[in-house]
Amino acid sequence: MLLFVHGAADDGRCWQPQLRELSDEFTVVAWDEPGAGGSSDLPVAFGLDDYAACLAALVESLDLGAAHVVGLSWGGTVALELYRHRPDLVATLILADTYAGWKGSLPAEEVRARVAADAGASLPGLFATGPPAEFVPLLAEIAASVRRGSVENARRVMAEIDQRDLLPLVAVPTLLIWGEQDARSPLEVARQFQAAIPGARLVVIPDAGHVSNLEQPELFNDAIREFCGARASELGQHR
Repeated sequence: MLLFVHGAADDGRCWQPQLRELSDEFTVVAWDEPGAGGSSDLPVAFGLDDYAACLAALVESLDLGAAHVVGLSWGGTVALELYRHRPDLVATLILADTYAGWKGSLPAEEVRARVAADAGASLPGLFATGPPAEFVPLLAEIAASVRRGSVENARRVMAEIDQRDLLPLVAVPTLLIWGEQDARSPLEVARQFQAAIPGARLVVIPDAGHVSNLEQPELFNDAIREFCGARASELGQHR
């Protein structure tokens, strides 16, 4: 099973090209985290461990065994926290344009600037040259349903979290997928992940910014298909 975990100010619909194209080979699932999409609003004082617990409950409820967990941006931070608490539910990690928390990946001055910024403002580096025309209506629909409180909570958590202690302890195969022109989580952050996670493989997507799964979906999907296929071959089992 491929389990897709979206970024902040987003929901499971952002994974449409992955759900569509990878369903021929995998069971594909995209969650709406608490406070996003079709999920209920966030409880008060919801922390990263709470997001991870909800994600673990989803994996367990599906009863399909350990998952290939794909997390983009904030979703990668949640995926890492799932691994911290429930490594038995994670077959592999696929971390895209993500962070070990803002505190764990970015300079302190950048974290302060992000906390001070308007949560509703447009962000630089989401796309290298602007959103692909075919996804503009989808992005507009997602943006119209974003709950400001959910975004503010994710920003608060990201500013406080530092997962660098976890990275050297990751013992499952890990793929890093990064947009070459990502201005939100620059390639320097990808290199930090690659150096810290044992055996991590990095795939850099050309002509892509922070939302590499929508900007270059074919290359993104190819990277996942190759990685997961290789893991299945190593295990001698069907995916």
